[in-house]
Parts: sequence; structure tokens; C-alpha cells
Amino acid sequence: MRFLYSVFVLIPFGLQAAETRPNFVWIVTEDISPDLGCYGCPDAITPTLDRLASQGARFTHCYSHSPVCAPTRSGLITGQYPTTMGSHHMRSQLVKAPPLFTDYLREAGDYVAFPGKTDFNFPVPKGAFDSTADWTKGPPPKQPFFAYINFTITHESQVRANPEQYKKNTQRLTDAQRRDPKKVTLPPFYPDTPEVRREVANYHENITAMDYLVEGVLKWLDEHKLSENTVVFFLGDHGRGMPRYKRWPYETGLKVPFLVRWPGHIKPNTVRDDLVEFIDFAPTILKLAGVKIPPQMIGRPFLGNDYPERKYVFAARDRMDETFDRIRTVRDSRYRYIRNYYPELPYAQHILYMDEMKTMQAWRKAFAEGKLNEVQKLFFAEKKPKEELYDTEADPYEIKNLVDDPRYAKKLQELRDRLDQWEKETKDLGSVPETELIKQKLVVDKISTEYAERIRQHPAGSKAHYLPPELIPKKPE
Repeated sequence: MRFLYSVFVLIPFGLQAAETRPNFVWIVTEDISPDLGCYGCPDAITPTLDRLASQGARFTHCYSHSPVCAPTRSGLITGQYPTTMGSHHMRSQLVKAPPLFTDYLREAGDYVAFPGKTDFNFPVPKGAFDSTADWTKGPPPKQPFFAYINFTITHESQVRANPEQYKKNTQRLTDAQRRDPKKVTLPPFYPDTPEVRREVANYHENITAMDYLVEGVLKWLDEHKLSENTVVFFLGDHGRGMPRYKRWPYETGLKVPFLVRWPGHIKPNTVRDDLVEFIDFAPTILKLAGVKIPPQMIGRPFLGNDYPERKYVFAARDRMDETFDRIRTVRDSRYRYIRNYYPELPYAQHILYMDEMKTMQAWRKAFAEGKLNEVQKLFFAEKKPKEELYDTEADPYEIKNLVDDPRYAKKLQELRDRLDQWEKETKDLGSVPETELIKQKLVVDKISTEYAERIRQHPAGSKAHYLPPELIPKKPE
């Protein structure tokens, strides 16, 4: 393992003097895997982010706790697993907002700027942030600050944006930064069609467009002479916004790029290959700010002079919009174990929003026409295995399920046991029907109000949504 080099001594828990506390900037972009030049992606053109990585630490094993945005963000802002709070279903909504880690920073005297997208699966409390304006357009706060910025230009919807919108998104790209769809790298599970290649090329061009936006944020820090005392996080919220990446708890849906810069405290060109997950972010920030970590945050601070090495990372996938499922996963330094609680449900579930992607349409069409090879057909199996086990080093796209291989029986049992323990320790609410969560007034009933019409009108018919019978909205009489 290669670890973070640190030249500072953390002041013990308790409020640090304002002049010694760092500022924090989180640059979050949407729906990208570690597809940057600094991670060795052959299709990447990301000079700003590559330079940022060279100035600090590049984490090679950072994972989201959910393969979709809203549950991910609920965990990032609270330091708790969505499955513990009840925010694990995509587009559900908690009745009451839990404490935010930024609350503790504000109590300690930090200014919190949180513009734009929140999308926490719970209502943002009034007055939760000092500012929701774009802080890069004005002068910096006079006290230590936490500033968040979110870029949507890489979102799934922009991969399939109409030509006018796409031209606007990528207008800063030079001719040399345009990708030739015929030359981009495809994952082995996709069919090789013009539609798929075009959207993969779009995805990479969007990342280059986002790289320009990151450059503007870093210039703002330089112009205001804040770079030396600011901890910069750059991360994606979950994996690539394309089918079998986003929404799926594989490496493709959970592994994200994560870069950290803090001049004088993190040695340039550091590479961290230990496990980190998003649940660790909130306690790490509080620790660096000298703020006591509250007991509900069970994550592991990963910056400082002393930190315990994480042995496992966990993630969950539950209802995605109008489509129900429940999947849990645990990963150690090499192997990923997945438990499918509803193996009778297929991988290739219909989700209206996802089905707008031309890649998904081309994939379904090729399957219907019998044009897929054995690897490409796996996604269209009539049902899922109850368990999956993958060697992520030998099989990075997680194609070969090792569950029935006796050579991996010991590892399989280890990860089974660890997942059981995690579900118990974190009080996983996944086994509680959503109707019961609604009845207990933990979450708002959004199923009938938000998805009734799209379920009824789904072109794939009544089986498209796969919701449990008690959740299927009744047709008005």
C-alpha cells in the first residue's frame, strides 16, 4: 500500500483557532467513473484535473455507497448510510432532514456556501447554509469556509443531449479535443454500434468540458490567494452515467475519481490505493476542522497523522425511480461480493429515464435481433443469480461470476459474513417495505404522486416497473 505523506500535526479534537483552520472546497461532478488522464484512461483529455492530481493525492480505490445520485448525496451531506436513515430509495423523501455535517462546521464558525443542486432525498432545512449563491462570482468569506460546487455538464442527460444543447456544453473544446467515435474504447458488455460509440464519445467530451469548469474554480482560489490554505476535494458522485454503470452496484457504478490537494500538507504526486468510501468524507472534514465527530457518523477519517485502514467498503441499490429492486454489496481490496435479494427480477429492468439513452435502446434492439455475444447477453438474463463474486483485478468489468468456484469458497464466506454484520450494525432498512416506512411517517408517499402516470404509460407494459404489488399505484376510477 502507498499512503498519504503528511507534514502536519493535527490539533486534538476541539475547536482550532480560526487562523489555523483550513478552508474546504468540494468540486463535485456527476455520473463519471475514473475516466481521467491521471487514471490512465486512453480516451481522456483532462489537463486541469491531471495537474490537480500531480499537486496532491490521487485515490485509486474510492467508492460511492450508492450507484445513483440522491442516495449518494444524502450520505455525503450527513455522514450516514442512506440505508440507515431511510433515504435509500431513489426519489423517495424523508419527512424530516437529519443533521448535516455542515451544521457542525457552522457551529464552529465556518461559513458554508452551497449553491445549486442539493438532491438529498430529504428537504433542505431553511437556513441550512450561509449562502446558496455561486461563490466563485464574488469575494471570499472573511472567516474559514466550506464551499461546494456541483457540475451537471457530465450528467447522464447530457450524454444524450440534443445537438443544440450538446454544442453549447462543449463549445470550449478545440478540434483536437473532439473524440472520434470509431476510436473510443467500449466496455465488453456493450454492442459495437454507431449509437453506442457516439454516446461514449459524448461522455468523454463532456468530461473535457467539465475540466474547463474546474480550471475556473482553481483560478478563483489562486486569484484570492487561498490555494495554500484550502483543502480541495474533486470527486464524481458515482459511476459513468450510462447503462450497466449508473444504477448498478458494480465497480462501473460505484468506483469514482477522487483527488485531494492541500499544499504543504499533502505531498505532490501522492497515490493512495487504500479503500475509501463516501461515508468517510464528513468525519474527515470535521476532523481537519478540529470539530468533534458526532456518534452517528461511523465513517473513518482518512486524512491526518493517524487513521485506521479500511478493510471493506459497502453499497446498496434499492428502488430506482419507478423500478423496484434490492441489492447489497461489499468489497475488500480485491474481491466484490453482491447479494441480489430479488433474483427473479432481471438486470435489464425498464426505467423510463434510463431507456431514453440511445445506448440502452441499441442494446435492447441488438438483443431482440439475436446479435449479442455471450458477454453482451448476460445483462438480458431472465433472472439474476442470488449471489455474485468477482475478482476485480483479473476481471475489472465483473463478467465472470466466481460464486460456484470452490477455490474462492473461503473468500465468499468471509464477504457474506461481513455483509451480514454490516446490515445488522447499520440497521439496514432495506428489508422494511416502503409502504411501512410511509406508514411510520419516516418517508413521504411519493410513489403514487410521482410515478403513477409514467408506470401506466410505460411502452413496455405493466411488467416494466417491477414494483411490489402493494406499491403499484391504483388507476383512478
